[in-house]
Amino acid sequence: MTILSENKIMMNAAAKDKYEAIAIAGQLLVEGGHVTKDYIPKMLEREEVVSTYMGGGLAIPHGTKDAKPYINSTGLSIARFPEGVDFGGDEPAFVVIGIAAAGEEHMEVLTNVAMIFTEDDAIERIMNAASPLDIIGIFEGGVQV
Repeated sequence: MTILSENKIMMNAAAKDKYEAIAIAGQLLVEGGHVTKDYIPKMLEREEVVSTYMGGGLAIPHGTKDAKPYINSTGLSIARFPEGVDFGGDEPAFVVIGIAAAGEEHMEVLTNVAMIFTEDDAIERIMNAASPLDIIGIFEGGVQV
């Protein structure tokens, strides 16, 4: 199973709020086989503790520490929100990346994802990508797939 694949990318998502956006990212992880459905409430719980909005149009929701039993394997999901979703930051989130990391891989995966977004045009490139395969191509440099 790969960390990121076409079936875990939603090109034109819509959500009324950040909780619905997080649930969408979580459901993609469930459907990809990386987590059980019990992981999604832990993602929502994390958001209550500290915002997963990183700035610049990016949010990276993930579960709390006690979500580990619900993780089957390390994986990423990506949901693009063309209309944006209010995460309480200075601007809406347009890209929401769900993360589930097995074992001790959490910081490594988060770091790899964050490195992709050190490029100023990363959000724009993802938003302008024509297909899930194009988005995977953007991530291949920073995330092991």
